[in-house]
Amino acid sequence: MTAFPAASPQARIWRDRADALINEHRLDGRAFIEGQRVAALSGASFDSGSPIDGRVLTAVARCDAADVDAAVQSARRAFEDGRWARQAPAERKRVLQRFAELMVQHKDELALLETLDMGKPIQYSLSVDVPLAARCINWFGEAIDKVYDEIAPTAHTALALIQREPVGVVGAIVPWNYPMLMAAWKLGPALACGNSVVLKPSEKSPLSALKLAELAIKAGLPEGVFNVVPGYGHEAGQALALHMDVDALGFTGSTRVGRQMLAYSAQSNLKRVFNELGGKSAFIVFDDADSIERAADTVAGSLFFNQGESCNAPSRLLVHEAVADEMVARIVAQTTRYQPADPLDPSTVMGALVDEGQLRTVLGYIDAGRQEGARCVAGGAQALAEAGGQYVQPTVFDGVRHEMKIAQEEIFGPVLSVIRFKDEAEAIRIANGTPYGLQASVWSQHIDRAHRVARALKAGTVHVNQYDEDDITVPFGGYKQSGNGRDKSLHALDKYTELKTIWIRINPQ
Repeated sequence: MTAFPAASPQARIWRDRADALINEHRLDGRAFIEGQRVAALSGASFDSGSPIDGRVLTAVARCDAADVDAAVQSARRAFEDGRWARQAPAERKRVLQRFAELMVQHKDELALLETLDMGKPIQYSLSVDVPLAARCINWFGEAIDKVYDEIAPTAHTALALIQREPVGVVGAIVPWNYPMLMAAWKLGPALACGNSVVLKPSEKSPLSALKLAELAIKAGLPEGVFNVVPGYGHEAGQALALHMDVDALGFTGSTRVGRQMLAYSAQSNLKRVFNELGGKSAFIVFDDADSIERAADTVAGSLFFNQGESCNAPSRLLVHEAVADEMVARIVAQTTRYQPADPLDPSTVMGALVDEGQLRTVLGYIDAGRQEGARCVAGGAQALAEAGGQYVQPTVFDGVRHEMKIAQEEIFGPVLSVIRFKDEAEAIRIANGTPYGLQASVWSQHIDRAHRVARALKAGTVHVNQYDEDDITVPFGGYKQSGNGRDKSLHALDKYTELKTIWIRINPQ
């Protein structure tokens, strides 16, 4: 791969592993249907390139409506004959826990696929993406034999049983920024409940999803229960969303495409659609925050993590005017820690954007910020162009007005908009003044203010004096145009089950 300055011994090890995978043609981009790798029925494929240096990784099956239909039929057969759905919850638990164990055993390969495919630093693929994805699969497996049905409190002349049943065939469409983790958030609860799944990964990062399917079969998941159809959104994704034999659709991606998913449901069989969409999360720092330094470190670390390619990134910093200058100065100083570098070097903390299109999008927003009068006080340009990949500097805009494009639209890159406010009411108004409502953060020493503001914010998660602390036990999702679904926690089971009431009349003697 293209050499980066001052390559460490650890970076050379990972580069050698990457070279071996690519040069020895060990990356398999074929679809996974009925328990085996298959080419697209049309024979079509597309090249999957790495944003690290632009090198082609492998050819990926370009699945279309015919392939999606084959995958859905496979999933339907598997569901109807009960090879998975009728297994005891304890048996499904055993298979899913074995699946999670295999993910951990193959962590180096999965992490390398994730980094090569979408450019995130290898240290985070290893320490975040793989273990959290495996924990998700394991947690839902462990939980499923502990979920009880209900008996309604009816009159003594009736017995009303309320049962959860798997919904059937689940379509899952996941994005490119956390390919493995987002897949796990759908797979864990859907498979635990006994459904069959057809997964459409992003065409920008399909490789880890295909590997997961192989590991699932190895763990004992019956053939046909989990199928993967790589391809473009307007072909494979649209076909999956429109398919008349898909019972539910879990989608994570942009708000624009989320609207299309709802339209496809209306045009087809009214399948239930659960959207987890974009965000423009507000990070609110009051003048009574206990540590401006810690707040600055936290917003920088949370925003620049994953190159800013996170729907919940705190891309709007709302800071009280009394502490704004200090806050901005500390964040600008922090940007030196987050300069882009070789994603295959374990010391790198910010890698490449996913592709050239995303790079152009981010640079376009940076230009828009300047044109609208915001002050770029750090970054603001492409980086490492000589490496052949897609890198941009961590960027901070001060003097941002609430109505500016960079304050209203999701950028999906390492760009922070700083908005100053005078009082609590103004902070709440600005924070709620976007179409999104995914996450937010409130920094204040006063418990009354923290509670008051947290309750006033229209967001699925409100962090207090921290940001992005997380666990599989709590739901993830948003208000407004950030979507209607909830991933993670036992609440995710609601998306992939039907509630059936069985009413039994008990005649008196």
